[in-house]
Amino acid sequence: MTGQIAARLQLAVAGALGGALLWAAAKAAERGWIGDYPALILIGALMTLFAALLGMAGPLGLGRALPRAAGLAVVLAGLLALSMLRYATPDEFLRGGLPVLAALTVAGLPVPFLIAAARTGWRDYPALFLEAWSVVLRFAAAVAFTGLVWLVIYLSNEVLRIVGINVIGSLLRQELVVMVVSGAVLGLGMAVIHDLADLLSPYVVLRLFRLFLPVVLAVMVVFLVALPFRGLSGLAGDLSPALLLLTLVGGGIALVSIAVDQSDEEAAGSPVQRRSAQAMAIILPVLAGLALWAIRLRVAEHGWSPDRVLVALVAGLGVAYGLVYAQAVLRGGPWMERIRQGNIRMALVVIALAALWLTPILNAERISAQSQLARFQDGRTPVEALDVQAMRGWGKPGAEAVAVLEAKAKEPGQEMLARLLTGETLGPGEAEQDLLRAEVAAALPVQPATATGTRDTLLDAAEAYMLRDWKQVCAAGPDPAHPGCLMVVADLMPVLPGEEAVLFLRRGADYVEILGLYLAPDGRVVQRGVSRPDGAYFSASEADDLMRAYQDSPPPVTPALLNQLGTGETGLMIQP
Repeated sequence: MTGQIAARLQLAVAGALGGALLWAAAKAAERGWIGDYPALILIGALMTLFAALLGMAGPLGLGRALPRAAGLAVVLAGLLALSMLRYATPDEFLRGGLPVLAALTVAGLPVPFLIAAARTGWRDYPALFLEAWSVVLRFAAAVAFTGLVWLVIYLSNEVLRIVGINVIGSLLRQELVVMVVSGAVLGLGMAVIHDLADLLSPYVVLRLFRLFLPVVLAVMVVFLVALPFRGLSGLAGDLSPALLLLTLVGGGIALVSIAVDQSDEEAAGSPVQRRSAQAMAIILPVLAGLALWAIRLRVAEHGWSPDRVLVALVAGLGVAYGLVYAQAVLRGGPWMERIRQGNIRMALVVIALAALWLTPILNAERISAQSQLARFQDGRTPVEALDVQAMRGWGKPGAEAVAVLEAKAKEPGQEMLARLLTGETLGPGEAEQDLLRAEVAAALPVQPATATGTRDTLLDAAEAYMLRDWKQVCAAGPDPAHPGCLMVVADLMPVLPGEEAVLFLRRGADYVEILGLYLAPDGRVVQRGVSRPDGAYFSASEADDLMRAYQDSPPPVTPALLNQLGTGETGLMIQP
């Protein structure tokens, strides 16, 4: 048996053993032999052990990889044990998603450092760069290979069933067989792919990624140039602008790292790509800072949640990466080497923060629960806006905050809070609803100016969530004389009694929503889309032009450009 075949067999056996042990741990938890949380810790440690072992065995060999993978598994098991201080059950840990992301970061990101430490030193950037991308490529290819093997197994089973042979199907109904086969195939795939490292080098993929660098840079530059003219209003809407900016920042960090590569000799040689990398390094802290600002606005409006804590943390990391990259370029000289060394330091910071996320030190649930509780107690959050269901999913800190609310709900005058805690959906009280209607009426201009009666009738029938939305949009206008909303009243549906309205809502610098409003027979407000007579929708600029024109004077009301065959509701009409 050659050394190559022996190595492949060893990894296949290691993968099969990993699958068997994971199955055994899951069965032990299912039968109550170990507690739920100890089972989570054990399964997490086993997955880390065998994933790291398969990732490191190729470049290091199974014997040298095993103690390093075991050490990493022990560290993760310890961090998972600390998470018991925050979560009562594994379901709470898994349901949040963010703790799982932190655990995956701790389990995966140190692997290149462990490989480099065993070979040339943990600070050897060329080794770190090559092994990081190689491990990703090996796992991706091995997972694809495993999926292909299972496809062959499935098709083989279907073919044999035609002639009445169901041996494969019977075996696959055994969970142990599935886990062992999957582990063995994954291990074999990792070994084979490592042997073909010359053919499956990550350099091919990285060279292709470099082509995106000028394109992404152009998008960033256009955004920054347009920003002073279009304003920052879009940043305050929700988390999506921050997430989009952070996605760009993350892509920029990756592309700059790919451009500088592992050494100056391997770095991008094209002057366009090098200048693009320098320009992107300089503007990255600006984009990350804007994302951080967007999150600050969101937190000021709604308080902290675990998701917002994570996004704020990621934005902070983006700012730190950007500053490292920008100063490396601005100082001149060997700027690419400074970026490489900065990548090492920042990777260690990411690992440390991911580890802290699993400990009581960086407790996002506690931060969020205390924030929401404080906002309710000082009146910034009304009782109907409390998201008690979300708080109940924030582990032990969330449960403690809900317990405080339950104690307060027993006090006189807290009947709405008591109803909310029972799961009842609350709207604002009558006084709050009247105040909300009055605020929207004061902020919502109407054309013609004498049509305030129809406006008030529609506002009286509107749901609270509609009124809140309209109030927010109206307040976001460019100036007090031009609010971000407009209602145009006319008799647009003759078959219905009374008048109807068209509502313009400027939801951003380049988006105006147009809604048709009328009263249903049961008294509710109905919202419908508005289009041209030919069925087409207005472009953003056209909708904005219409809104500006109608703010100055009401438009005329004219018959529609349609006729029908027959009469009334039995007529036939060509839909535009």
